[in-house]
Amino acid sequence: MIESRLGPAAESAFVAAIAAGQITVIDLTTVLYQRCAQLIDTYHDLGLGLVDSSLIAAAEQHDQSRIATLNRRDFTVVRPAHVEAFELLPGLT
Repeated sequence: MIESRLGPAAESAFVAAIAAGQITVIDLTTVLYQRCAQLIDTYHDLGLGLVDSSLIAAAEQHDQSRIATLNRRDFTVVRPAHVEAFELLPGLT
């Protein structure tokens, strides 16, 4: 999605940030997959998928309220379990 919306330079910068340890990649656990299923069911009219639901589930588990996303629509509609709403960070431009 980054490459298609912002281009290869933005995608490269994102991957470089992961490699530099600025962004942590986590594995989904059974508990997180279960929460994803709940979110997908709850927000079925929104068409919430695994990628966005996994970000929400991981943010809840790690008590994070800030989300960097290019998909502001889904994250303004979904109500996380641990905070009233997410703080959405601007796009990677």
